[in-house]
Amino acid sequence: MSVLGIDPGLANTGYGVVERRGMRFAALDGGVVTTRAGVALEQRLATIFAEVDALIERHQPEAVALEDLFFGANARSAFAVGQARGVVMLAAGRRGIPCASYTPQQVKQAVCGTGRAAKDQVARMVCTLLRLPDEPLPDHATDALAVGVCHVNHAPLAAVMSSAGARS
Repeated sequence: MSVLGIDPGLANTGYGVVERRGMRFAALDGGVVTTRAGVALEQRLATIFAEVDALIERHQPEAVALEDLFFGANARSAFAVGQARGVVMLAAGRRGIPCASYTPQQVKQAVCGTGRAAKDQVARMVCTLLRLPDEPLPDHATDALAVGVCHVNHAPLAAVMSSAGARS
């Protein structure tokens, strides 16, 4: 199974392509789509859409997994993240690729075994699980790879639960 993990953001959208081969994980790609402040919002969103669409075309993932929106004290940044999530989901939806969302706590639990893991602990575990050199990627890319690992870990259980529900 291969999945495109996304850590959405308007200024920085992290991405990571994770594949599971048997019981092993592999990172096929990772990086950050960056847009500049001062550029019109619609152009920034168009850039994110185009880059994610190109990633989907190149890697042909079976799913896209996104980190859920964390609605902190700054509503303006939450709306911007929501808009970035929307264009990522649009890119996947246009190609018929299912999307899944995970909370930051679910991602940390899947990668580190605890939903309260620190950011540096998540980064180290991502590098270990994917056999990467110590933290070679920007934070947003590492976070996106963690979202991909989370989905690959959850996908088999979700498939079983879905087929059990269909038989009921």
